[in-house]
Amino acid sequence: MTSTYRPNESKREEFRRYLEKGGVIDAITRALVALYEEAEKPNNAAEFVRRFMGAAGPDSAETESLKNEVMVLKEKLDETTRENEMLKERLQKYENSEKGQ
Repeated sequence: MTSTYRPNESKREEFRRYLEKGGVIDAITRALVALYEEAEKPNNAAEFVRRFMGAAGPDSAETESLKNEVMVLKEKLDETTRENEMLKERLQKYENSEKGQ
């Protein structure tokens, strides 16, 4: 019986060291301490821990909206850049014609 118990204990210890080395234990501990110190305990403790650890990012609708906004702004930037180049060329021609007179 003890021979099957030892390998499991060894794996557990190895896994614990892995979590400790990666900073996981410290991060979870900080999240739990923050939850403990909350004056008003949240209804969903797991959600609090996820948010505390930064897992709650923007939802997919917000992400899609931001992607669309970036795409529109890139197109506007390209259009403005082309217009700027065209105006520079026109200004250069105007300045050259002024010098020739």
